[in-house]
Amino acid sequence: MSPVRFLVVPLKNEAVAENVAAFFVVIFDGFSGVLHGKVKPRVKPKIAMSATVNILCYKSKTLANGEKPLMIRVCKDGKKKYQSLGLSINPAYWDFEKNKPKPNCPNREHLETIISEKLSEYRLKLLEYKVEKKEVTASSLIEKVERGINVKTVNEAFQMQIKRLSESNRLGYALSYSQVYNSLISFNKHLDIYFSDIDVTWLRKYESWLRGCNLKENTIGIRFRTLRALYNLAIEEKIVKPEYYPFSTFKVSKLSQKTAKRSIAKDEIISVLNYHGKTSYEKLAIDLFTFSYLTAGINFTDIARLTNNNLMDGRLVYTRKKTKKLITIPLQPRAVELITKHARKDNPYLFPILSPFHKTEQQKAHRIHKVIAKVNKALKEIGKELEIQIDLTTYVARHSYATVLKRSGVSTAIISESLGHSSERVTQIYLDSFENSQIDAAMANLL
Repeated sequence: MSPVRFLVVPLKNEAVAENVAAFFVVIFDGFSGVLHGKVKPRVKPKIAMSATVNILCYKSKTLANGEKPLMIRVCKDGKKKYQSLGLSINPAYWDFEKNKPKPNCPNREHLETIISEKLSEYRLKLLEYKVEKKEVTASSLIEKVERGINVKTVNEAFQMQIKRLSESNRLGYALSYSQVYNSLISFNKHLDIYFSDIDVTWLRKYESWLRGCNLKENTIGIRFRTLRALYNLAIEEKIVKPEYYPFSTFKVSKLSQKTAKRSIAKDEIISVLNYHGKTSYEKLAIDLFTFSYLTAGINFTDIARLTNNNLMDGRLVYTRKKTKKLITIPLQPRAVELITKHARKDNPYLFPILSPFHKTEQQKAHRIHKVIAKVNKALKEIGKELEIQIDLTTYVARHSYATVLKRSGVSTAIISESLGHSSERVTQIYLDSFENSQIDAAMANLL
């Protein structure tokens, strides 16, 4: 075997030298090859594509005067975005190879000045992105230069909204945004993108991904409604231009199922109200269910926060935490009995859910979450014993209140007001669809 000779070739390219520890050429009687041994292989460094900006004469469009519009074209990662320069030119005076006016163009100097200034403006913004180490897209660059849009990434917008909701003690909403944020991170790996990058195609991919996670239809709907709400907020705060809004085409309304029945008949309600609990939690559960039903379906969170300050001249007056609407309703005698039953001198709250120990909003939220879980567990056991067909929860009292009033002939508007809903459309969700017996009776009149 012929002797092996090693020729060491020094690396002059510093960029490559950073990635390759050594490089040897081995010669075997005219055969040459690369021997790496235990050193790092020669790796071609990945170079991120930078954005390019050009001014061009747009051939695809002809104006009424026969001229072609001059357009700004921004290219980034294979995506192209066009923005009108606000000028047009006779194509006979445009050099399509050099992308500039021909020497014989009547207003050449004026056009070249405007083009030069516009290109400088774009390049300056690109430099700002580079200095701030922010990712740039074709859409975000045009937004920033042309419309002065306060460009923020989707990640930044989510973090701002979550912080805003947390600081205003709207912890439930903050949690919803956090859940969607985490979901999107799992889907897209990062959210250092811009709202203008969220188009219909992107939304459809996210929908497919969510379905692949075997989520329920209503859960998928909640994800998209929250994302849409954030997009609307971004438009309101001039983070993105309305023309990019993808939800006009991608309909979130399709992502919902009919809500399962959560109200019970009046005789079933009476059986619950008359039930004698066996344990302390069963007794408390019945009392809270009864109080909610008798006080216009007040929800558990608002019950927990009631104090003597909410009792005025035989009425219950409170501001609903969710919608901030003021609610004032008369107190039924049995509701007054329940307040008297649970009154404690050492506790300002009407019911034994919160206490003076719970000072911060976070502490209150954790305590309410813990108690409602136990109360609902007790109600479900009671519901099974009473042979009620749906799971009995505190929310059933709220739904049932609305349904009983509706069947008694009370208008949806009045029910909506008493529930503290933001609109009658929300109230309609609470109300049962016609029962089979009603439909059967109507069908009998067809012939």
